[in-house]
Amino acid sequence: MDENNKNFIVALMLSVLVFLAWHFFFVAPKQEAQRLRQQQEAALKKEKDAGTPFAPKADVAKGPQSPAVIAQPIAPRDRSSVLSGSKRVEIETPSIKGSLSLKGARIDDLLLLDYRQKVDKNSPPVELFSPAGSTHPYFAEFGWSSGSQNSIKVPTQDSEWKLVKGERLTPSSPITIEYDAGGALYQRDISVDEKYMFTITQRVTNKSDKAVDLSAYGYLWRQNKPYSESLFISHEGAVGVLDGELQEETYADLEDAKKFDYKVKTGWAGITDKYWASALIPDQRLPFSASFRGDTTNNAPSYQTTFLLNGQRVEPGASLELTNRLFAGAKQGRVIEAYAQEFKIDRFENLIDWGWFHFITKPLFHLLVYINDMVGNFGVAILIATVLVKLVLFPLANKSYKSMAMMKKVQPEMEKIRTRYGDDKMKQQQALMDLYKKEKINPLSGCWPILVQIPIFFALYKVLYVTIEMRHAPFFGWIHDLSAPDPTSIFNLFGLIPVDLPQFLMLGIWPIIMGITMFVQMKLNPAPTDPVQAKIFTYMPIVFTFILAGFSSGLVIYWAWNNFLSIIQQYLIMRRAGVEVPLLENIGFKKEKNEKD
Repeated sequence: MDENNKNFIVALMLSVLVFLAWHFFFVAPKQEAQRLRQQQEAALKKEKDAGTPFAPKADVAKGPQSPAVIAQPIAPRDRSSVLSGSKRVEIETPSIKGSLSLKGARIDDLLLLDYRQKVDKNSPPVELFSPAGSTHPYFAEFGWSSGSQNSIKVPTQDSEWKLVKGERLTPSSPITIEYDAGGALYQRDISVDEKYMFTITQRVTNKSDKAVDLSAYGYLWRQNKPYSESLFISHEGAVGVLDGELQEETYADLEDAKKFDYKVKTGWAGITDKYWASALIPDQRLPFSASFRGDTTNNAPSYQTTFLLNGQRVEPGASLELTNRLFAGAKQGRVIEAYAQEFKIDRFENLIDWGWFHFITKPLFHLLVYINDMVGNFGVAILIATVLVKLVLFPLANKSYKSMAMMKKVQPEMEKIRTRYGDDKMKQQQALMDLYKKEKINPLSGCWPILVQIPIFFALYKVLYVTIEMRHAPFFGWIHDLSAPDPTSIFNLFGLIPVDLPQFLMLGIWPIIMGITMFVQMKLNPAPTDPVQAKIFTYMPIVFTFILAGFSSGLVIYWAWNNFLSIIQQYLIMRRAGVEVPLLENIGFKKEKNEKD
């Protein structure tokens, strides 16, 4: 197999990989997202048309159990109306704003102040938690479950708590709430840091004359899936690390299997979306049961993550105190890693889906963040990181380009061999191998730069797609979000013609630049002798230009910049090896000029 055929096979394999990535990361996810959106809209319409209250399922406790399925009114109201209908304690930090409902003591109202719903700075902040009765309820609740025969009254989702200390919850002013059930006094100290971590200390005092068994629990509950552009490139659904094992169940898994149960000694469990997450971190001193559950509430899907600590006996007049934590916010890499260290949360960084190439993805992410801290622009950070990656891979690439230069230098000898032996492929291949051995050429070395680029390409794509640091990160000019595709298109003259185009016609400036650099780089290599292969190589940059037009603009910028650096590197190596590089002639400019002459 000659060098041209090897390059053809490698290029074909890369094309297949990109096409598969395009299908799984873009086409199929968008179809699934559209299907889910229609399903949710139909369910909401059915709920509104029904107009009758929903009867919650009873929780018959024969032992310590997780809370029952949450009651959700069948006719959702707007968020502000629901919030105004209950007594609340205000929550405010530099990063979040919201409130806690004294009915049920739920944390069910959180806005993320550092993030907007759209690129526009005047866009409303991202809503994370929303109360029961709203269109998309999502909240956290903590409580106690009684499992003894001499059961004691415990707070429920309808219990009215009383604020006994503090006025509003801030990083510098924790609050205390309590609920007097007659036979027991329940108190809860709640504090929050400047980011997204709540600390909830639950305390119960047995005022009865009999010992009781109590188990502390916490749960996250949400209804309806989040709107997402992809359900494949990043995990969305239930997530946790339980006894050191990463457990991930998608929303579809929860709907199909309904419930996943675990009995563990340590760990945490939560619900994660692409950029946002909530996680329960139980008191690590006690073993606990964890569960991921899917259900249907009012004809709409609902999801619940729960922990239930092992029961503890509370003697008459005695008290029991446990401390649990709740993370609710943006999945900032550094913040999550800091929480993992500060509170000794096992593998908490897995709240972010780093993917198969995590050994490349995480270092690449930290490199980009570090450079961004210095230059203040993630686009520039991508350019600098590309140069650094090229330097690390320089020995491999240098050897490869030298081999390719030698291949081009002996191209005339290769043509003579093909002519001399004609259709005798065996002798032709043997003569070529002798030539490679004589000139100390490894024909396979030209494949390495392409093969090495594949994991780096997907790792960078993962970083751009799943890390919130890249969300709405601008570059220069028209690129206001490096995690989104280039918004311009040649088909409306880059915005001069006010026409909305379908996605497949969004061929922006950066994809075109990428295609040009890919075309020029291919012209540096020896042209295939097979006319069919030559045509495929000629049209391949065009195909890749259309494919990558729908990818993150940051990824396209990386690819174009990497091509440009490779062109310079390959050109210089070829010139040093004494190989003539008629680049303009290969492109066709000199040929056209000569024809005119």
